Amino acid sequence: MSDPVVLRARAEASASALPPLLAAAEHLASTVILGDHGRRRAGTGDTFWQYRPAQSHDSARSIDWRRSARSDGAFVQDKEWQIAQSVVFWVDQGASMRFSSAPAIAQKSTVARTLALACAILLTRGGERVGLTGAALPPRRGTAQIAQMAALLSQDDPSDYAMPEARGMVPHSRAVFVSDFLSDLAPIEAALTRAADRGVRGALVQILDPQEEAFPFDGRTVFESMTGGLRHETLKAGDLRDRYLDRLAERKDRLNALARTTGWQFTTQHTDAPATQALLWLYAAMEQPV
Repeated sequence: MSDPVVLRARAEASASALPPLLAAAEHLASTVILGDHGRRRAGTGDTFWQYRPAQSHDSARSIDWRRSARSDGAFVQDKEWQIAQSVVFWVDQGASMRFSSAPAIAQKSTVARTLALACAILLTRGGERVGLTGAALPPRRGTAQIAQMAALLSQDDPSDYAMPEARGMVPHSRAVFVSDFLSDLAPIEAALTRAADRGVRGALVQILDPQEEAFPFDGRTVFESMTGGLRHETLKAGDLRDRYLDRLAERKDRLNALARTTGWQFTTQHTDAPATQALLWLYAAMEQPV
């Protein structure tokens, strides 16, 4: 399990190393009124969007008591400005993400978690609400939220491949999925379809080790999953290279096509490459209108 303090420090370092991006975040922050009301833009700040069931993090004063009186539950009004500034993250915490081909190369999980958290830090500095998909951490602003994200993202999933969590996406908000996307794509397709049905737009960031891109194996080789649950031995690994690379290219094409179909964006980041470019790309992707 990664140390939440170390994880957050890495993310802060990635964010602080981007003066142009921080300048853009400061400009974004200057267009909002911080405090209890978050982002307000002329003409849309108080526009009613929909009612939703109240959740544990909602304050009593945010409950619409007139609407709630007509049913057995409590309801809150979602405003357009509230929806537009919510960004939720799903970061693959499965065992496959803990792979690294060399001691000097970071694990995929480290890169994925640091990148997602660095993006969340930049977004909160710009007045955005950030959180995690599911019910564990609904979107909020503030440094305390970043600390909670760091703690939750530091937990590992014992399975080889974690399934994407599509719950907790606020309609017409934004989302980020970070994974190696090497498992069955059906759950990814289902999650993005569900997101698109709710008007959610976002970004897919594929994290790969350079060895997974090059397949530098030859002769007798034993391939084993991180948990040891999957194992394959071959005497001619070199004969598998072309088929493997073709299937990897096909998978990237499918992910790219899926992103285009659902209104999302897709990119690949390698664990031996600086994360600055990926962070710039991801932050820009979150600035795209929904």
